[in-house]
Amino acid sequence: MHRAEITADIAARLVAEQFPQWADLPVVPAGLNGWDNTTFRLGDQLSVRLPSADGYVAQIDKEHRWLPLLARRLPLPIPEPVAKGRPSTEFPRSWSVYRWIEGEPACQSPIADLPVFAADLAGFLAALYAIDPAGGPAPGVHSAFRGGPLTTWDEQTRRSIRLLADDIDAQAVTKVWEASVASSWEGPPVWVHGDVTASNLLVADGTLHAVIDFGCAAVGDPACDLVMAWTFFTGDSAAAFRRGLPFDDATWARGRGWALWKALITLATDLEEGDNAQAAARRFGWRHSPEQIINRVVADHARAAWP
Repeated sequence: MHRAEITADIAARLVAEQFPQWADLPVVPAGLNGWDNTTFRLGDQLSVRLPSADGYVAQIDKEHRWLPLLARRLPLPIPEPVAKGRPSTEFPRSWSVYRWIEGEPACQSPIADLPVFAADLAGFLAALYAIDPAGGPAPGVHSAFRGGPLTTWDEQTRRSIRLLADDIDAQAVTKVWEASVASSWEGPPVWVHGDVTASNLLVADGTLHAVIDFGCAAVGDPACDLVMAWTFFTGDSAAAFRRGLPFDDATWARGRGWALWKALITLATDLEEGDNAQAAARRFGWRHSPEQIINRVVADHARAAWP
């Protein structure tokens, strides 16, 4: 079943069939949707998340196992699993019911003070990295290899650079990429969120209220969580984010690599498949276009290389 075929009517019938105690609650689209799941609001206090492809089903068991443990040690609300649905003749995958968290995505809501917001996000991530990772899932397909080595995406990235060579400074971009894959995480593995983007950050009263969508969570290298330094923050807010996460230069270089990879493949997919890159950027919650992100990463690399 493709993403476009997952409707509120299907979600409502699944709920009525498997959880009759909620059968009378209205099911409506949740607004901004992610890529891995289609989300619906179930009444006032619950939500339903249906994986949009078979490859995302493994995230369900992971979230049900680990999110309750992580939640106890984090300073902000995260999703709370309530029930796990079964595949059916109408929908062929497992699915989940979660507690609804109030707030609007940071890409769609006014933020009172962006540097404070950036510092609060850094504080949340620092708390996540401090949680005991024992037994946590290693990076893999379930996390889109977030938390793993950037070299996983080396071939795809270099191919994207070649495809986009007429539109980008391929030589400068290649330098940044090679610098980003030149190191690996030397510290102990830590919990990573895996998809820190504005569409997964909820704002209430102008401040960071909650962090959602841990489908790409894993235990590994935190560099993948740093991309908002280039996709969303600028100036003082980018500086506040960095101050709150005092990693070494190599980790920030890998963070640049993660941001570069995503921007490049977004543009390359647009070029090859007509998958509107600007619409994708909005779905991710980026404040900058893919082209702008590439330029910002290249400029930041140049500054880092010359004290």
